[in-house]
Amino acid sequence: MKYAKLFIPFILGTFLTISCETNDDNLLPPAEETSVYFPPIDSDEWQTTSPQDLEWNLTELENLKQFLIEENSKSFMVLHNGKIVVEEYFNGHSPSSTWRWNSAGKTLVTAITGIAQQNGFIDINNKVSDYIGQNWTSTTPEQEALITVKSLLSMTSGLDDVPQLVIPSNLTYIADAGTRWAYGNVFQRLMNIIETASGIEFENYFNTRLADKIGMDGFWNNGIIYRIYHSNTRSMARFGLWASQNGHWDGEQIHEEDFFVESQTSSQNINPSYGYLWWLNGKSQHMLPATQTIFPGALVPNAPADMVAAMGKDEQRIYIVPSQQLVIIRNGEATTSGDNFALSSFDNLFWEKFNAVIN
Repeated sequence: MKYAKLFIPFILGTFLTISCETNDDNLLPPAEETSVYFPPIDSDEWQTTSPQDLEWNLTELENLKQFLIEENSKSFMVLHNGKIVVEEYFNGHSPSSTWRWNSAGKTLVTAITGIAQQNGFIDINNKVSDYIGQNWTSTTPEQEALITVKSLLSMTSGLDDVPQLVIPSNLTYIADAGTRWAYGNVFQRLMNIIETASGIEFENYFNTRLADKIGMDGFWNNGIIYRIYHSNTRSMARFGLWASQNGHWDGEQIHEEDFFVESQTSSQNINPSYGYLWWLNGKSQHMLPATQTIFPGALVPNAPADMVAAMGKDEQRIYIVPSQQLVIIRNGEATTSGDNFALSSFDNLFWEKFNAVIN
């Protein structure tokens, strides 16, 4: 397999850099209009562009690389207009190595939920019990009837978010659906809904309706707590590129664009920094997993206001910045600055250093 070599040699592996408009005093000019490149789905070929061509600061790129190495990263990839700017692997990782997405994979479930609705199997405004039957929770029938598919997508089911294992005895009532935002594992029931409604096993539905169409190569591991997606870094980048184009891939609108835009828009006003399992930057306030505290300001102050992100435990990341046609991937072990199931202090530190590169 041939992989593009990086334009800047690094000792252990390298990373880096993207350009995008940043908040307030870090605003950049908009990217030039140019067509987006899509790598072929049946080949290892992937066009590249260099950091020098984008006029990035190479010294700061080295600093960012060192930061990422120190933060236990295994791979790092940056796309600009679909082309690879940086692709590096280290600590035993390689282009063919697979790695777990953790909760970043929630966005895969969102995509397949939208496709299932597009195919006529479900309606996200319908009750969950319409698809998987009643008594899937330990609430009253009236309380359970308030929980829709959209409630699961927006994390507003009102069910207890503390238990990790999603079984009826753990799914107890805290508040009416739609009145409380809480980050939890109950979203997994979306996979059951899709399987029941379509009559197709979730992984097969995922592969035929999405992965095969954009060249992703990975698998779903049925863990004790929930199913986790594993793939190589390029597959993660392919999904990020597809998502950055609102479900479009090389002439085909695989996913209905309106739903895709909706999924990356505030899904409720309790936590406007959350869409349909996507994290959204640039909002007036945000909430975090495992707390009901409302924090003022943007999710990641140092990042561009239009950034959307797939975020998973141990800082598995897909950052997408539509205004600059940038997609950034980070995989690896838990970082030294990580401190939450999704968002952590790593994100703001990363963007501080990345801004120095692209400015």
